[in-house]
Formats: sequence, structure tokens, C-alpha cells
Amino acid sequence: MAQTPASSSSNGLLAGIDIGGTKVAVCLARPGGAGAAPQILDRVHQPTAKTGGPDALARQALALLDEVCARQQLGRAQLAGVGVSSCGPFVKQGGHIEVANPNICGGLAGAADGPQDNDWVQVPLQAPLAQALGGTPLHIANDAVAALEAERRWGALTGVDDCAYVTWSTGVGVGLCVDGRVLAGRNGNAGHAGHTFVGDVSGSAPVCGCGNRGDVESLVGGGSLAARLGVEGPALLAAAQRGDAQALAQVRGLCTLMGRLLYNLVATLDLARISLGGAVFLHHQALLLALLREQLHQHFPVLTRGVQLVPAGLGAQVGDYAALALLSGQASGTR
Repeated sequence: MAQTPASSSSNGLLAGIDIGGTKVAVCLARPGGAGAAPQILDRVHQPTAKTGGPDALARQALALLDEVCARQQLGRAQLAGVGVSSCGPFVKQGGHIEVANPNICGGLAGAADGPQDNDWVQVPLQAPLAQALGGTPLHIANDAVAALEAERRWGALTGVDDCAYVTWSTGVGVGLCVDGRVLAGRNGNAGHAGHTFVGDVSGSAPVCGCGNRGDVESLVGGGSLAARLGVEGPALLAAAQRGDAQALAQVRGLCTLMGRLLYNLVATLDLARISLGGAVFLHHQALLLALLREQLHQHFPVLTRGVQLVPAGLGAQVGDYAALALLSGQASGTR
């Protein structure tokens, strides 16, 4: 996590910026009292900027921040803090966080394979935001790690010391907590299990936007399903829920791969509970949760017995609360 120096503010309102491969959302909230979740007052969002100069993403986030502040008759300087929950991976440039996400940066997989209509390999985030915000406190973390923080404070992972948050959305991301300690890693990239391997990595495997061939995200990420299976994810999952045999077989195949990832996390870290979020999962959890539980618990019972898979307690708002969770002094890694 990263932050800029603090300054005083009389307003007390918090801003949360949630940056994903599909959309950017900005909310304003009033801090909760006595450990309660913040009260979200207003929210705006747009599809993630993927054209123009590499600073387009930061400029979009600032424009949305200005928009939501104007709706509440505020200026940036009146905010008590800004939390940024962003898809990664992160890289450091001059000590500042930049984003190198394959669902945003088209240059990562090479000119021939990049899924986005740009040649970016990384885009600035911390430096332009910090400059624009002046002395307002700014905290940045990987979105899955930030969501883990939110789920541990106000959601389905409260009181659990060995746990994970897994998002199944446009991409696949993970936040990890072992022995009560949230893992960050060298560049804040701990938990990028979406770019690990659970299946075929031969020349016939699909190429991920990161350049990997056959990693988890390229096999099950919502952004990859149309190219890999010939059908958009929502249509496939809706057909499976209606009982279409071919669609259900394809969804079972996706859950087999995702189940391997979940098992690998449990076997490696001895987890007690995993909270699941993201648009792909949350919109179809009635179908997917049972299939994922079945997959996880068919592997080595000594390690998986009693491990709980649960929907994110914060539901579809987990991204907003993830960014806001970074503004608490209790958030792991905040300095």
C-alpha cells in the first residue's frame, strides 16, 4: 500500500476509487462509528479508459472524483482521505505505483496479441493522483487485497485469521491473510494467482493479456470467455442456470479450473475460509458456489475438510468498501 503525507480536513468525508479492467467507480462516504462500515453517500462510474495517452486512467479517476464531489458541493481539498483499490499488477517507477494490468494495457502481450487497442505496458497512478490531491491522504492497494481488508472488517471474513478473498470477474484476483497478517509482497502484488497455471500451457492454450499462455485468467476470466468458448460469460451462465446441458458442462469445466486454484490456495496457506466476489461469481452464485465447493472438497480431505467457501459479505459493493477500508488506521500495511 502507498500513501501521500496527511493534512488536516474539517469535512471528514472519505473518497473511494475502485479501478477495474471493466469500469472505474468513485464513491463518497461518511466514516462509520464504533467499527461500523462507512455510509456511502454518492457514487459515479464509467467504463475504464483504454485509449489516449498512458495518463488517461489517472485523469479519468480524477474527473470522476471531481464529479462526485461537485454533486455533494465539495472540493478535493475538503476530503479527509482518498483510498484507491486498483487492479494490478503494480510496478514501481521512481518510487510511485504504476499499473500493469493486462485488461487495461494492450502492450503487455505484444503487439500481435494485446486485447486492448493501445500499446501501454504500464500506466501512472500514484504520482498524478498525489500531485492533484496535494496534501490529502492517499492510500493505494491491489483491489483484491483491499477487498480482503473490507471483508475482514465488515464482511464475511470478520474474525478469521487464515483467509482469502477471491474475485472472479473480468480477471481473477486474490487477497491473502495468514496468521492474521495480510500479505502484500515486494511490490504489493501478493495474490496474483490469476496468472498462475492450473491446466494446459501448450501452444494450443489461450493467450492471456499478460502474455502467459493458459493461465487461470485466460481460461476462466470473464474477459476471456467469449474468445475461448464462443459465447459471452453472462449468456453462458444464464443458459447453464436454465439447465442447458452443453452450457452446464462448460460451466462445470470452468469450475474445475477455478476449483484447482482454490485448492492450491488452501493447500499452500492452510486457509479456513475464502470469500468469493466479482461480477462473474456474484451474478451467478446460486449455480457457481455449489460447483466450486464440490471441486474444492474432492481434493485431499486432510487439507480441505472444514474449509468454508462463502459469498462476499459486502456483495456487489465490495469494491467501494475495499477502497474505503484503506483509509482506516487499522488497515494492514497502512503507514
